[in-house]
Amino acid sequence: MIEPLRLSVDLDCPVEHAFDVYTRRLSVWWPTGHSTSGNPDTRVELEPREGGRIFERTPDGTEYDWGWIVEWEPPSRLVYDWHIGRDADGATQVELTFVDLGDDQSRLDIVHRGWERLGAEGESWRNANSAGWESLIPVYRAATE
Repeated sequence: MIEPLRLSVDLDCPVEHAFDVYTRRLSVWWPTGHSTSGNPDTRVELEPREGGRIFERTPDGTEYDWGWIVEWEPPSRLVYDWHIGRDADGATQVELTFVDLGDDQSRLDIVHRGWERLGAEGESWRNANSAGWESLIPVYRAATE
């Protein structure tokens, strides 16, 4: 078994706002060009429901699926299977838990697991995603402020 990635992000906002920014405003904070197409004008969308897709849409309307929602429990929990840049059978799983800390403070706990599904490439994909999360977290945190 390959160890899951575990990250925590302290946020200076209520838990409802943190969940809303992550799910309903994804395209606002997601870094341009950080996509399958590489198009800087791509919009990232998340269909807010269990079974909903996570995907990118280019300006010409082309869509690339990145994953799908497995569990949808606003504003406290979101679980999705994630396969950006891979076939869906190589999906890993991301679990997001939004924790209310009181006083309009919250924390996002991230567990990204399932690397063994990728076989011999699992460890290298885990390392690449670790770097990816490290670049996404500051952008997301800034969007919640």
